[in-house]
Amino acid sequence: GIVFNDVYAASKFAVEGFCESLAVQLLQFNIFVSMVEPGPVNTDFEMKLMEEVSRSEFPGTDPATIRYFKDVYLPASHEIFTTLGQSPTAVAEAIVKVIKSRRPPFRIQTNRLYTPLVALKYADPSGDLSVRTFYRLLFQYGTVFHLSMA
Repeated sequence: GIVFNDVYAASKFAVEGFCESLAVQLLQFNIFVSMVEPGPVNTDFEMKLMEEVSRSEFPGTDPATIRYFKDVYLPASHEIFTTLGQSPTAVAEAIVKVIKSRRPPFRIQTNRLYTPLVALKYADPSGDLSVRTFYRLLFQYGTVFHLSMA
């Protein structure tokens, strides 16, 4: 999960646990469950949402949180979407490929650029490596990260 995406991340983790459970239960019937994980997807919806949120006011929210959200998180999030995001068409093609597969894998990551970031979660059982890396990408290395991925 990423900061300010708490509920979204919680829902994704819930779906993952649900799919893992179903995959085990349904295997005896030769039914295969697959999770398609696209990572960031560039859509008009996402861009409009970011524009709308950047103009929004948040009454009752402390100034430090608003500054953190608007001046740090939103620009970094936009950077990640423009650098790592893939097209909806690419995601749809990956989904069709899974549907047509006789024995699809359980987990399908459609975005090769995002795979190293996901791999960090499994590289360090403590979770510190992925948490610190996501933090640095969002809040310390935004411009350098964008240039290195371009």
